[in-house]
Amino acid sequence: MTVPISTLFLDIGGVLLTNGWDQKARRQAAQTFQLNYEEVNERHHLTFDTYEQGKLSLDEYLDRVVFYQARPFTRAAFMEFLLAQSQPYPQMIDLIRSLKARYQLKLVTISNEGRELNDHRIKTFALDQLIDFFVVSCFVHFRKPDADIFQLALDIAQVHKSQVVYLDDRSLFVEVARGLGIQGICHTGYETTKAALAAYGLS
Repeated sequence: MTVPISTLFLDIGGVLLTNGWDQKARRQAAQTFQLNYEEVNERHHLTFDTYEQGKLSLDEYLDRVVFYQARPFTRAAFMEFLLAQSQPYPQMIDLIRSLKARYQLKLVTISNEGRELNDHRIKTFALDQLIDFFVVSCFVHFRKPDADIFQLALDIAQVHKSQVVYLDDRSLFVEVARGLGIQGICHTGYETTKAALAAYGLS
């Protein structure tokens, strides 16, 4: 007998919203503010995991990555640019909202995000009106692909893994979830994800 799906685990960046501060955004920042991209990107990779784990503030991250030397632009201008990179995927948000209402689904995000960026994205796009629980790296102090973050989400949601489908645009993270027995969909676009969800009885 097939167990009905009661819960969706969702990534935010790449599924509901654009990625907040990905390689494309950093390249655009380097061009806009005339930064040495390779230098900034190396510093980013050396420190961003620490920020996403909630062990650095966004100001401290920027001190290490951008403002480690004098710049001809302000921190406020750079922050405005950084936050503006977050944009919604309205079709996906509407799809998830409609499925939640139709099937009384529990929605849990599992995402790697720094606190200030996470707070901005939740408030700007009213995700707190859609999502039931936020399991975010900056809150729990470990990040995907650590399997513990998925186990924590199961514990918080109080749901059996057989009742969960997980959506993420990173195939590795979907594979980690599947390794725990959580069914997963690698999100590549609205139509394919809609069809994949329908195959789980969520149409």
